[in-house]
Amino acid sequence: MTDRDRVVETARRVVAEHPPAQTPQREFLGACFDAGLAWVHFPEGFGGLGVAPGLQAVADGILQGAGGPNPFWLNPMGYGMAGPTVMAHASRELAAELLRADYVCDDIWCQLFSEPGAGSDLAGLATRAVLDGDTWIVNGQKVWTSNAHRARRALLLARTDPDQPKHKGLTYFVLDMTDPGVEVRPLRQMTGEAEFNEVYLRDARIPDSHRLGEVGQGWHVAMTTLMNERTAIGGGSSVRGSGSIGSALTLWRERPDLRTPALRDRLVHLFARADAARLTGDRQRVEGGEKIGPEGSIGKLVGAELNQDVYEFCMDALGVEAGLYSGYQPGPDGGPPRTEGEDLQRKFLRSRANTIEGGTSEVLRNILGERLLGLPGDLRADTGKPWSEVPRG
Repeated sequence: MTDRDRVVETARRVVAEHPPAQTPQREFLGACFDAGLAWVHFPEGFGGLGVAPGLQAVADGILQGAGGPNPFWLNPMGYGMAGPTVMAHASRELAAELLRADYVCDDIWCQLFSEPGAGSDLAGLATRAVLDGDTWIVNGQKVWTSNAHRARRALLLARTDPDQPKHKGLTYFVLDMTDPGVEVRPLRQMTGEAEFNEVYLRDARIPDSHRLGEVGQGWHVAMTTLMNERTAIGGGSSVRGSGSIGSALTLWRERPDLRTPALRDRLVHLFARADAARLTGDRQRVEGGEKIGPEGSIGKLVGAELNQDVYEFCMDALGVEAGLYSGYQPGPDGGPPRTEGEDLQRKFLRSRANTIEGGTSEVLRNILGERLLGLPGDLRADTGKPWSEVPRG
């Protein structure tokens, strides 16, 4: 039996034994994890089957095709970023503790990276972690943290040695967001939602057993998270016509009164771009193996700009209707309020963040230019200097 056949057989068995329409979500996800279909390239016993990561699309096609949930949208940071980072850098004991709870959404995750003075220059962050016996004491502020108000766990990057150059004095941790030293304050977006937050850390405590990687090697661990983040955001779906382009196609089908030759021409070009991005993502998943590298930035960069262009098309098609908005009050979880059908106006506003979150388009172009094309890097005045001696604004 080939690996593909094994994945297909396993996924069909899970669907047969746990029909998604009749099985509680947590139970269905637990069955997927136990069968090795959560992250198929992970080892057996850790939510995987030890097969090629490209076969994840095969499993997802069967599970989600039968009506199963998409785990990424249930727990984006947990599924797309925390899972791969924990598997790559945590002890086996810690991975066993965290992964199943992550996948079945017992633990929602967030990512404590960006700070008011360290956004695109992430390595310049100032949050400090100091070791006290076998516990790290953390103080600082993070910002733009999606889902922090819902999260039980966080991926945290903190400075443990300010006398090292900025990339070398960092250490990576898993933080319990219920610790009394953690305060979360919501930030309202122009959509009216409050899905991301600022987070204050005041003597928050982390056991050393929840450190990922070696002390001072946090930047290396963070690269695992960031590459997986960009791949998860930009990887898109293997299903043709899904995602943002699906919104445009639905609008075109359901509103023939809006159609013009000029809009038809724009839609065809957008569909071609979306299909090229989808096929590129599929190829990377098949060829990339377990290693996630800078190539993942391609999908994030292309997908972010495509989303913005697609929803601009939708607003142009709607004409004066584009000015109608469902309301600026967030839903009970800080996200969008529950509305009937697609809220294209809200999606248009939300898409403006796509070229900022998960790495700005400018940063991604630098990554692609320097690490894939071999172009000269930007001049960096702080190279080799201790972080404590670099002026901060």
